[in-house]
Amino acid sequence: MKDDKKKEDNNKKKASPKQIAAIICIVLLVGMYVATLIVALLDFPGSDRLFAACLVATIGLPILLWIYIWLFQKVKERKENT
Repeated sequence: MKDDKKKEDNNKKKASPKQIAAIICIVLLVGMYVATLIVALLDFPGSDRLFAACLVATIGLPILLWIYIWLFQKVKERKENT
């Protein structure tokens, strides 16, 4: 009975690579939103390019995360088939 409970606790605590990637992406997106807001409010040389880079990264990060998860699934399926 205790062994079953330990296994359940270990399974709950273990994060999958997809979850880790999603958490990293969320943190990066929040950082991009904060950076975009700060750059939009402040006026300094090169702020227009930095603002544009933040907007591109805000769109690009979720796309890159989706590609990573898709490739991870394909590699995982390939390993299971061999």
